[in-house]
Amino acid sequence: MVSTDQKTDVKEKEADCPVVVAVTSHAVFESGGAEDPDGLYVGGIAFPLLQALQKVNERLLKENPAESLLFDVILITTESQQQQQSSRITESIRHHGLKVSRFCFSNEEDFMENLLNNNVHLFLTTNRNEALQGSQKGVLSVLLDEHTASCPTEQLRVLFCGDAVVQSEAGPALASKQAAQSFSAQIGKMRGRFGLFDSPISIALVTSRGGRESCGDALRTLRSLGVNADEAYCLAGVPRGPIKRLLRPHFLLSECFSSN
Repeated sequence: MVSTDQKTDVKEKEADCPVVVAVTSHAVFESGGAEDPDGLYVGGIAFPLLQALQKVNERLLKENPAESLLFDVILITTESQQQQQSSRITESIRHHGLKVSRFCFSNEEDFMENLLNNNVHLFLTTNRNEALQGSQKGVLSVLLDEHTASCPTEQLRVLFCGDAVVQSEAGPALASKQAAQSFSAQIGKMRGRFGLFDSPISIALVTSRGGRESCGDALRTLRSLGVNADEAYCLAGVPRGPIKRLLRPHFLLSECFSSN
């Protein structure tokens, strides 16, 4: 069973062509349903990311009140206990100052229906199986980890990995690649709304293998999608862990470079 609640008190401008981002409640709230003294859910891993998305929307609307390219956030709940306490979820979202346009409640078997019916461009979760299911259905899916909790809230940081991973299953690989390219193009347009400095979006590229040629090829691929990277790093075999800790990206994208 799937149900969707439209939030009626959202004051943000309705977007004509929004970038739909779906995030699971177990990523937004601490695992185990931890509550504060007021009985509201405690913020979890995805909080800095959602705050960064809001900051991008605020800056876009400040630059142009008629802006139509905005993030539209959907909260998806698959945990039965939280579904029974939907009012607590909405109150917790409001209490923490997060802007969510829709609340979708479904069981674990059919949550994919919500992603597809809402034309989700990016799906965020802390559940590896959910991320895999999303990718197999052609939805760009990102697995969040504990590092996301320490990311900035004032700037959305996206890291592109230029090291292509060749996938043997042409169907899901092609759909996943197309979804990643579409989302990347939208992020590129958003970034293009701002100047070189003081942007609420930062885009970086990293290539772990190969030399300058590999990095150059990856940069050209991004530019063909309309994405201009703010920073690029050619590691030439050096582990990328240190640079990730330095950049603190909210998520990493690699599907747009993959072969099929």
